[in-house]
Amino acid sequence: MGELSYQRTVIAYHGCDEAVVTGVLLHGQRVRASANDYDWLGRGIYFWEHGPRRALEWAQWRARVFKNIRKPAVLGAFINLGNCFDLLDTNYTRLLTEMFPLYRQACQGGGVAVPQNLPARDEASGDLVLRYLDCAVVNWCLDFLEKEERQYFHTVRCVFSEGTPAYEGSKFMAKSHIQIAVRDVSAVIGYFKPNVDNLAE
Repeated sequence: MGELSYQRTVIAYHGCDEAVVTGVLLHGQRVRASANDYDWLGRGIYFWEHGPRRALEWAQWRARVFKNIRKPAVLGAFINLGNCFDLLDTNYTRLLTEMFPLYRQACQGGGVAVPQNLPARDEASGDLVLRYLDCAVVNWCLDFLEKEERQYFHTVRCVFSEGTPAYEGSKFMAKSHIQIAVRDVSAVIGYFKPNVDNLAE
């Protein structure tokens, strides 16, 4: 694909099962990209930027609630953001604003309802954690830009204010984080196993 033009490297963390860490580091296996229709940033391999504890907490939550992780673990990565659809940059949030009417028109033309972001049934904070709309819009916009404008993005990045207030009246939220979705694996420079023993509860 395109060159990694956005020369900024970040350290990020992927919450997963211990078997994934072993498979990647010892056997050269690839991390599987997520393609759920509720993923927050569309298709990609998901990482918490500079957030090893948050990655571990997520893996522990998956193990507890969904039982699809046997031994919660964290895989570290050095990521060159490359050509990044960075939603901390107003150029890209403005682009989403401009493109959303086109997306809605495409849905109407195809007889498809525009999805909505929804809270999970067990989400006490009321956060809209099932991001059906955001996922669909990001995927559609990036696919459109690649096909029609020859603009290709290696990664998508955004900050999320999530969870309950840190204290009464606060706008600091308990689970706020920066998330990265790697759409092109060439953006991953390399993986490592972080020391998470001191992160465990």
